[in-house]
Amino acid sequence: MLTSVRSLMAATVLAGSAMVAAPAAAQDIGIELSGNAAVVSEYRFRGVDLSGGDIAIQGGVDAALPAGFYIGTWGSSLDEDTVGYGHTELDIYGGWSTDISDTVSFDVGVLAYLYPNAGPGDFDYIEFYSSVGVAVGPAEVTLGVAYAPDQDSLGSTDNFYIYTDVGVGIPDTPISLSGHLGYTDGFLTFTNNSKAWDWSIGADVALGDVVSVGVAYVGAEGDIVAPAYDFTDDAVVVTLAASF
Repeated sequence: MLTSVRSLMAATVLAGSAMVAAPAAAQDIGIELSGNAAVVSEYRFRGVDLSGGDIAIQGGVDAALPAGFYIGTWGSSLDEDTVGYGHTELDIYGGWSTDISDTVSFDVGVLAYLYPNAGPGDFDYIEFYSSVGVAVGPAEVTLGVAYAPDQDSLGSTDNFYIYTDVGVGIPDTPISLSGHLGYTDGFLTFTNNSKAWDWSIGADVALGDVVSVGVAYVGAEGDIVAPAYDFTDDAVVVTLAASF
């Protein structure tokens, strides 16, 4: 059964990030900073609801380092009563990305999921990830995997996740469309056999260079239902995001 979740940059709607001027010292050594903030109608991770159907506040900061390396952090509010991991999730990650060619990119890294005000027990865990992206005209297709090795917070078992994302920008418009399909094999599911599919389809509209609004239909498989709440019901998620 699920004990602690989030995923790899799991947003229900794709949002871009624009680089901002870093402090002079950072610029001198080739560091570029970017940030993001969002209000979502509910926080979905791999199709699973982590905010109890309520609004969540999210945001993060990324630092692009020389030679393709990067580090960053991202956080979200949680629903303390239904989720059980406290009211805050904090993710810290680092990795390396590169363009293999004009149309192919590669990314690899490690991500720590932290729940600083969770109750007694082990909830924090680490996941390793990698992805390949291919640009085809106005579309980009990404194939990614994530693996969380055996940890106490995962019931001394592991978790494997594979997914594909498709994003298409409609030419000469501020509109982009996105689709996602993922498959989990391991501890982080709400199914009796520890296997589950999740999916989403959405659209995003850029309101200028900074703000975007998105809507997505999101769902996941699940046959384990909490006494008063179903974490895997399909839902329409609305996002108001800003990148800077």
